[in-house]
Amino acid sequence: MGSDGGHCSFVLLAEFDILAGAQLKYQFPQPLGVDESVLAMSMLPDGAETQLDDWTVFFLNQTAFNTISPVLALDTPEVKTTALLGEPTSSAKDKPDLLCVLNLVRTKHLQDPTKNRGAQVLALAICTRHPFIQIFKPVLLMALDDYFSDPSQDCLARLFDAVNSMDLSGAPILTRNEKMVMRSSERKDIFAEKFAHLAPPPQSWNNNNGKTLLQHRSTHSGESFSSFEEGILMRNKEREEPAVAQLQTGQSSPSEASFSLGGSAVWVGDESGIDVESGEGEGEGEENSILSFVGTTVTEPNRRRRSTDASSGSSLAHLKDGMLRPSMIHTPSYYDPNMRSGVAKDTHFYHTTVAYKDHQLPIKMPLATFPEEVGDYSLITLIKAFSSQALVSGPQHPHLHTNGPQTHPIIILFNALLTGKRIIFLGHRKPAGEVSSFVLSACALGSGCGAVLRGFIERSFPYANLNNRDEWEAVPAYIAGVTNPIFKSSPTWDLLLDISTGSVTVARDIHSTYPVSAGMPLGVPSVARSATFNTETSLGSEEDMVRAANAKDGAKTDFVTKTDNNADNFFIEDIKSAIEYHYGESLVRVRFTEYVLRFVRLASRYEEDMTGTTKFGYPSYAFDSRAPNPRLGSGIVFNDDSTGRKELAANSHRIEAWRKTNSYEYVCADFRNAQLSDAIQGFDVAHQLFRVRNAKIMSDGEVSAIMRTLAENVKTYDQVVELLAYLMPHGGGLIHLAFSLFHQKESVRDATVDLFNQLRAYPVGVLFLQALNHFQRYAYVRQAHAREKRLAPDQYQHQPPPQQQQPPPSQSFYGGSSSFNRTYSTDRMVTPTMNGGF
Repeated sequence: MGSDGGHCSFVLLAEFDILAGAQLKYQFPQPLGVDESVLAMSMLPDGAETQLDDWTVFFLNQTAFNTISPVLALDTPEVKTTALLGEPTSSAKDKPDLLCVLNLVRTKHLQDPTKNRGAQVLALAICTRHPFIQIFKPVLLMALDDYFSDPSQDCLARLFDAVNSMDLSGAPILTRNEKMVMRSSERKDIFAEKFAHLAPPPQSWNNNNGKTLLQHRSTHSGESFSSFEEGILMRNKEREEPAVAQLQTGQSSPSEASFSLGGSAVWVGDESGIDVESGEGEGEGEENSILSFVGTTVTEPNRRRRSTDASSGSSLAHLKDGMLRPSMIHTPSYYDPNMRSGVAKDTHFYHTTVAYKDHQLPIKMPLATFPEEVGDYSLITLIKAFSSQALVSGPQHPHLHTNGPQTHPIIILFNALLTGKRIIFLGHRKPAGEVSSFVLSACALGSGCGAVLRGFIERSFPYANLNNRDEWEAVPAYIAGVTNPIFKSSPTWDLLLDISTGSVTVARDIHSTYPVSAGMPLGVPSVARSATFNTETSLGSEEDMVRAANAKDGAKTDFVTKTDNNADNFFIEDIKSAIEYHYGESLVRVRFTEYVLRFVRLASRYEEDMTGTTKFGYPSYAFDSRAPNPRLGSGIVFNDDSTGRKELAANSHRIEAWRKTNSYEYVCADFRNAQLSDAIQGFDVAHQLFRVRNAKIMSDGEVSAIMRTLAENVKTYDQVVELLAYLMPHGGGLIHLAFSLFHQKESVRDATVDLFNQLRAYPVGVLFLQALNHFQRYAYVRQAHAREKRLAPDQYQHQPPPQQQQPPPSQSFYGGSSSFNRTYSTDRMVTPTMNGGF
């Protein structure tokens, strides 16, 4: 993504003529080679004259009729442009890149009502390979204003040059796992270290002691440093400095009182003790400590350290009305406003500018966007628009109605996307931009917000019309947005969603279009594992199967799906509760990502039961402690066999239909690539984390094997980020792994400490450790110190016993209304009395 990275491929301008209709007036810098009438009609939607401004989106290079070559105007047909950094390459080597077209339509009313019906309708569009097309809206608005005042092709040239001169060379390129961690975290300093090269600190920023506030020491990733700051394990400053001096000169070894784990960085939950830039650090005496850390969070000048009560640092998930709430994490300011303007305070975005004429337009580029997420879509708006089961009409089909008549409209839509049905969003008398937004939201819904599945955007038409109807209706499993109500009577769709009324209609002939045949019974023996479900378990009632297969039209269909599996409805109710409690779009997106991830793992188990193996998942078997080296479990986990049979039965039809789509082929290819490129190899990470979090009964041997395997295989930065990508903050983050700090077996506690030490070597791991509650953080600090002493006995053999002072009654460790008192004495030290916990 350099400054010459080809952000804009083409610029188009269309105009509505009262006699000739929609006309494509300019194509810059060269013609696209696509039917100009098709482009003009796509840029000037029906009813555009009734809207002052409207935004629409459409795509190029989806089918033969809208394919252009080369993708970039400055390329030659023989030289194919390389894929954007951080994006997966296409499975077809000669398949051109998808081009997203952001189009702005404006109606300008004229003084002379006799000319052009009293209004001038223009549309200006840019073609780009970037999915985050919303960042170009400011410059597109200014360019269209410019064209109205000076209608010439020079305006298009200025827009083309301005967008392509946008400098994204400093933007961090995130891997898939880094994007998963970033989008699941609401911390505005997540991956802040990736921005360190953009904002060198002013040398004049000093604290009251003359020491630079912004500090950093160059180090290898395995080394670490720590700033000495007050914490629950620290004495006052007068006692702290002599301890450091003694450690540096070798006169004495550190005691538990003087042992620093980064001060507040891990214990308190505040970032004021973390170093970021070059300078003399306070923690030089501990540079060999296995628990020290190179920090990256910048603090505000002379900012006070926050208090350490339970409410300020603890990030336990809260339960309210049965709804899992994401934890509230303290979010510090990462950049000072006095720094240069191109640097973001929120690291979820990269801030840059576009210079158009004499204006510097600010641009916020999101860093965690996947190719299947185009534009600024909203799942909350989609869910609110289609929330009533009473508005669903038409016959029931097993591909769509996985919970019979109680299936929620959003689940019906998801099933239709997943199983390759033809879908139309109708918005009669609605702006074309609103219809386009619903189509883009649906694509994100089906793909798990771009993080799990793909293949939806390439068959979507956010704005479709009668002029190119034959082309887009010929695309299998299309997802189209229309404004003309004539499509309601078209026989070519399978599911129609009316955004004006919130109604969902299933086509009457869907059973004849997609016949359902009886599938194989569950329980086919699998060579990959020792046991499976009972062979007498079937996917569904044979009577229901035959009834659905023999149905000829909607009037004769009385297919009824068993409703004893309500997992989908529980999930939707949970999402609706989050929306009612005003949780944001980011939480809803993360929850749908988890939902689609679980479906893929469930489908992998189904495929394994049917064929004996699976192409896109780990084989399913339980933990085996009989072997000399215990074998960890793998595959999806059910609470019990009965629950597993019900869930597989409820999902069997949509899984079978999904396996016939291109989305399934993409998943298989992605899994093969992941097996070669994943940093953590050799075991199913998701299975181990699910067992630790949800297992009702776990043997000590399994817990020990899981924690030791994680500690041995999560050491490098890529491995740490991959593990954290599975640990969503709203689900507790590291909190369930941290319970192993209180396990009765010392080997489990030691393995957990080793794992946390390795996480703490990287800034993103520190942020996750900060989200632990006070008890877990203290247990980690104490056990890490004790383990360090055991690993280096010679260093501590001459250490005199520390003198302890009892805290005053008002500062009791358990005093006050919260778990920890808000006021601490720097003279006190808490000594745990239990081995392995409090």
